[in-house]
Amino acid sequence: MRIALLVPHIFMWKEIKTIFAPGSLAIDLAEGLRKLGHSVSLFTPGPVITKVKNINADLIFFKEEAERLTGKKISTGAVGKLIKSMPLTFLSLSRQIQSDLISKCYKMANMEKFDIVHVYTNEEEIAMAFSNFVKIPIVFTHHEPFNFLARYRTAFQKYRNLNFISISKSQQKDYPYLKFVGNIYHGIDVERFRFNPKPKDYYVFFGRIIKPKGTHLAIQACLKTGQKLKIAGQHYTGHGGDKYWQEKIEPFIDGKQIQYVGYLKTDREKSDFLGNAKALLMPVQWEEPFGMVMLEAMSCGTPVIGYNMGSLPEIVSADSGIIVESENKFIHALKKIESLDRKKIRDHIKNNFNINRMIKKHVDIYNKIIKP
Repeated sequence: MRIALLVPHIFMWKEIKTIFAPGSLAIDLAEGLRKLGHSVSLFTPGPVITKVKNINADLIFFKEEAERLTGKKISTGAVGKLIKSMPLTFLSLSRQIQSDLISKCYKMANMEKFDIVHVYTNEEEIAMAFSNFVKIPIVFTHHEPFNFLARYRTAFQKYRNLNFISISKSQQKDYPYLKFVGNIYHGIDVERFRFNPKPKDYYVFFGRIIKPKGTHLAIQACLKTGQKLKIAGQHYTGHGGDKYWQEKIEPFIDGKQIQYVGYLKTDREKSDFLGNAKALLMPVQWEEPFGMVMLEAMSCGTPVIGYNMGSLPEIVSADSGIIVESENKFIHALKKIESLDRKKIRDHIKNNFNINRMIKKHVDIYNKIIKP
């Protein structure tokens, strides 16, 4: 099968360092499809590290503009870093880059270079708007709640004829009238993470440090129970006037009971951080369609304590964590979590959320769409 995997999100660029889990998933999917013998072309705004054919937007004129703005000669490879360092320029040019990439993919599709186009969407609707001009089958995966932003609520209602793959049953509830051709949970290579049967005496929070993720609730639960909490992730001090970090998080960080360890990048760092924890705390306050950090934690044998929101009850089983309805029950769960078998927790991910299962389910859906 010849597959075009289109990821127009501007952060799909190896030089732009940020949190973008869908980008990593796209690369995992592309590599997995290649190993199964399929021909994959991965379309990304800038170059990424992959063994499949990687097609990027045309940046020659952006390079010239960057040189004009800075008065310096720069390499094409440095354009991404330069755009990121100039936010206003970055925002104004990103849509042009996305449009160029999408048109390039669709043009090749109409030249019968592929059998199917799979689009990973996140904050861009251009690919949906012009999909009616594509002559071959096309399918979309969106990585946020369909009603999360006003632009989503106005956009998705117009595209009821398109094929969508949901990433959880919870995500489908937002817009049940969309044409869902299947539900595929994210997958992970469990062997990337080290199993730890004997955790240390602390809990963890890992992810973007924003109010919807409930970092402040994890802190309050540990303060009330006298437990230690380690926090890892990116905060957004001063970004758009956001004071969440300064007002709700930073005042409680004492370096002893409540610690902030920064942003973790490598699997080894994540294995040490998550694997040594008694549990991953996820007091989420929004309908999160999926959370990869849960798979990473459980791959280490670490259970999850979370609120009954979004996809959490679909991902966390009774053997791998505790899902609660209230703050009091969340606090009570901290005392019960150590009774879970950490080997069973890791097996839960191996059996239900492994990367190979995710890839094969995509192939099944591609075949279903190509040959209805």
